[in-house]
Amino acid sequence: MKPYNTERSKKEEVQTMFDRIAPTYDRLNHTLSLNIDRLWRRRVVRLVRRMNPHRVLDVATGTGDLALMLARRIPGIHVKGIDLSEGMLDVARRKAVSQGLEDRVTFEAGDAETPVAAAASVDVVTVAFGVRNFQDLDRGLNELKQVLRPGGRIVVLEFSTPALPVFSRLYKWYSHRVLPRIGGWLSHDRQAYDYLPRSVDEFPPPAVFLKHLAAAGFCNARASSQSLGIAQIYTAEKP
Repeated sequence: MKPYNTERSKKEEVQTMFDRIAPTYDRLNHTLSLNIDRLWRRRVVRLVRRMNPHRVLDVATGTGDLALMLARRIPGIHVKGIDLSEGMLDVARRKAVSQGLEDRVTFEAGDAETPVAAAASVDVVTVAFGVRNFQDLDRGLNELKQVLRPGGRIVVLEFSTPALPVFSRLYKWYSHRVLPRIGGWLSHDRQAYDYLPRSVDEFPPPAVFLKHLAAAGFCNARASSQSLGIAQIYTAEKP
């Protein structure tokens, strides 16, 4: 599934989509999630901090929220954030400067399906709300495993579909009816905010995504449900 369903690749369409919505992305993201996305990121940061990393690669970094939070809250680390969208990266770079973190966080264009760091050079890879936009999920996970050192960890924060029937119906009504209207109105790109909830629907459920991690060569893969299943935090280790 692609945002605009043109003849271009999913990767190209995702890049265009995020370039278009970059100016309003932060405001919409926090507003439409009722700021609960900040709570989930803080939980990711606490997990990563316990891993005692020195080098972190944040994939699909977007406007840099997670990368900057990691650098701000974990002393002594360096974070490299990569993203397809230069529009999103421009916002991330400005935020790094405003927070005085430009020496500890760098932002570069790139994606998970092509080499983004030297093999075995990274302690932890993080991906927040980005794996469902990979053009080739399995190839992306394999590439991310390559950049991790032996014993390194991957931490993925991603939306999922709640399992509780009543809550699931309420969540789908909000994500498919309310979110696209508000997001489309404020960003002037209704197709982008139609795509985002549909991409959650099509993403593998937790048990299946854990199998993708195992197939990529990760071990000790686990999923932790967040907020009644609206999101999941996945962790896995490179042997």
